Amino acid sequence: MGYLGALSVIVSLVAAAAQAGPRLESIKRRGFLACGVEPVVAGFADVDAQGHYRGLDVDLCRALSAAIFGTPDNVKYVQALTVGEFLRAAEIDVVSRRLTWELRREASLGLLFGPVTFYDGQGFLVSKQLSRANIRQLSGVEMCVAGGTVFESNVGSYFDAHALALKKHVLESGSTFDEIANALTTGRCRVYTADVSELGAIRSKLPDSGAFDILSEQISREPLAPMVRQDDAQFFTLLRWTVFALINAEELGVTSKNVDEMRKSTSADVQRLLGVVPGNGKALGLSETWAYNMIKALGNYGEIFERNLGRDSPIKLDRGLNRLSTAGGLMYAPPLR
Repeated sequence: MGYLGALSVIVSLVAAAAQAGPRLESIKRRGFLACGVEPVVAGFADVDAQGHYRGLDVDLCRALSAAIFGTPDNVKYVQALTVGEFLRAAEIDVVSRRLTWELRREASLGLLFGPVTFYDGQGFLVSKQLSRANIRQLSGVEMCVAGGTVFESNVGSYFDAHALALKKHVLESGSTFDEIANALTTGRCRVYTADVSELGAIRSKLPDSGAFDILSEQISREPLAPMVRQDDAQFFTLLRWTVFALINAEELGVTSKNVDEMRKSTSADVQRLLGVVPGNGKALGLSETWAYNMIKALGNYGEIFERNLGRDSPIKLDRGLNRLSTAGGLMYAPPLR
């Protein structure tokens, strides 16, 4: 085949790929969004005795439902404990479950990560009785870590690189939070290291959660983001702008409580966000009130964070890097125009 013929085939394949996988239309016909979750970490995704799901990851799927259907309740939750399970389950539309955005997951597996919804990283849960305020002060202090995990590897590498004495007590499992909490409660562990997202959930299980601090310093960077397949550019775009709209709402001061009043705002940015000025909804294949419906039902990103992980939750995590960029964090949205 000649160069022009080969080029023609490539262009045709690219065009076909761009049009393939009309997932949004399939979701609308089906009447619900299928959301892959891992309901094991309080604050991100867990399920109560009545089968009700809640958490930051859950609220992202509920936001997508509100954008598509006008209600946050048209969601079916499916356990997706591994990336492989998602790849094998074509009926799952999006995975929202504390996954770190990594090159080999995205480039090798035919997946795309949406915007970061939580800037995580490995930290340290420390008994206040120790009076330790930073990682260097943990040199020579016995700490617990789950054996055979990336946390054990990270802490060993960090302490070696910084010439700190690592006194390590290895626990069998990093997924049995009740056992870890018991070890902390009984004094068998006075320091525990894992991702901050897990440390908050573990601390919430302690009888006296106020007796432990999570140090502000972290020894790794784990940007958590939702994930979709690469076969549908339209749905990936919808996922991205769903997250960005929630962040933009916080930037503009639009909340679940004032969203109706804010529809009267003279700000062009607010008018575009809430669909008073049309165009954004049409671009996404949605109603012009798509973002209004999300914010009305769930609030902006800050409200969602505080309800599930922050001051209004049992987890009590500081927002840290998850603050808006105007408040010293990393969260900001591109223009919604």
